[in-house]
Amino acid sequence: MSLLAATAAALLLVSGPGPGGSSTGDAARLAATGGFLLGNAHRCGVGTDRVVRTGQLIRELIAAAAQDEDDRQTATERFAKFFMATAVPDKGEGKLVASCELVTSEFQKLEAHRVVTAGAKPEQETKKAIGSTNLPKFRLGDGE
Repeated sequence: MSLLAATAAALLLVSGPGPGGSSTGDAARLAATGGFLLGNAHRCGVGTDRVVRTGQLIRELIAAAAQDEDDRQTATERFAKFFMATAVPDKGEGKLVASCELVTSEFQKLEAHRVVTAGAKPEQETKKAIGSTNLPKFRLGDGE
């Protein structure tokens, strides 16, 4: 199977409607693409701990992209379906299979991505509307 045919089939799956009708939001696209990539990474022999860590990253991205709890749940189910469909090698010739070289390369790119949450930046403090400063006070006549 050519890489072009496998890529075209993957794009059709990702852009196709989800389980409850048309599911084309960002969370759904992240879920489908992430499930496809992680499932193929598992099939290609990428370590389980690496797949699990990257799966957590995708879960965080889905949660950030989801519009509400229902959208997040639908996207998570979509992720699981794509993962299960691609994670186990198929003995038959009827299944489209992505190149392990390409999958591993794309997986490494995603694995290097880091999600920065609001609490993860220690240099940022909560800004307050009141407080003291060493700057001189603003006077109405300043700048006129």
